[in-house]
Amino acid sequence: MRLVTFVRFMRQILREGPADLDWIQRQGLLAVKLTQIFALRPDLLSIEKCRQLQKMYRDAATIPLADFQEIIEKKANPSFHEAIDTIEEEPMAAASVGQVHRAKLKTGEEVVVKVIKSDHEKRFKKDVSRLMRWMKLVLVLSPKLRRVGNPLALIRHVEDYTTRELDLRNEIHGGSELKRIKDELQAKFPLPRLRLPKYYTDISNEHVLVSELIVGKTLEEHISDQDIPWDYLIELFRIQGAYMFGVGTFHGDLHPGNCIIDADGNFVFIDNGAICEAPRSTSLPLFRFFDHLSDDRLEDAFEALIALAGDRPTDPKVSIFKKEMSKIYDGFGEKSVGEQSLTELMMKTVRAAVEHAGADFGEEAFPIIRSLMYMDGLVIRTHPGVKLIEEMGPSLTEFKEGLGIG
Repeated sequence: MRLVTFVRFMRQILREGPADLDWIQRQGLLAVKLTQIFALRPDLLSIEKCRQLQKMYRDAATIPLADFQEIIEKKANPSFHEAIDTIEEEPMAAASVGQVHRAKLKTGEEVVVKVIKSDHEKRFKKDVSRLMRWMKLVLVLSPKLRRVGNPLALIRHVEDYTTRELDLRNEIHGGSELKRIKDELQAKFPLPRLRLPKYYTDISNEHVLVSELIVGKTLEEHISDQDIPWDYLIELFRIQGAYMFGVGTFHGDLHPGNCIIDADGNFVFIDNGAICEAPRSTSLPLFRFFDHLSDDRLEDAFEALIALAGDRPTDPKVSIFKKEMSKIYDGFGEKSVGEQSLTELMMKTVRAAVEHAGADFGEEAFPIIRSLMYMDGLVIRTHPGVKLIEEMGPSLTEFKEGLGIG
């Protein structure tokens, strides 16, 4: 991404009015992925602007039918052609990377066929390389940005999970890994409402993926229809939190378009190619922070974040840090997410922890914070009157008891 393009992109994101989403899509995959992240930042943008940007999760441009057919003809396995009976011409959905069509196997099974829309990888890596160069120059002028939000870590994270998405075999591997973990947790922490789709590995490859047809609506569709109960969102946090805090291996891009609620009320995770790993040295301090917040033990919560610093800061710095945090969290327990979002608080918290306690929010912390931003965004859009941390408390206690965290 050239500097002039990036400047224009940021103007589109930060301007008061609606962004030109068609223009953003034309700038390539990196612009789309960054827009999806900004869509979950109500601390930086208005709720109305976030909602508009969230269209990038579900309203991606489709490719012409002739292009889709050419991909199938040239890049699908020979066994694919032998197994497929019919493919619907109209796409079911399109995302930034792939496009999905309903199909039927010769056995009569209904499936979906996903293809990589075009040769994104070369342009995407070139755009990332250019943007990294510009960011390094910015960091020379403002080195604290390396730890506050860490833009280089953010770009590397986007590059990593997007590159993996460009090879559909990673989706099969990711789904298998999440299912393996679910099976291993069955005895001590069952997740009965999580389901992973069936993949047809023998007729899939890196370009064309065949998986079962999931009958249901995405979370994004439920949000639009205003029909998602609160207990569903708490159960989703329980599932994702078990992977994120308890195991350290989790779906790294669980935005509202990547989770379907099926006819039985189960959560089906799709687009499983972006699996993230969080070391205990990062996940445990963050877990303890939220656990103490839910119990209104603010002093303990602030102390937990200091563990993210390489060396404990001096007592005067710790004192300044805790005073700043006390200001940030003044009246916290009395406010709903509609009054003060968790994302907004986390950004202020990160800034205070970096500036006053020497904490390092690096690449490992970002996927966890990003997942919590997704959850916060869901709650703001559906149940703004909820006190999120308070409602998360029982799940956090269950993590400690069932998964041995803490």
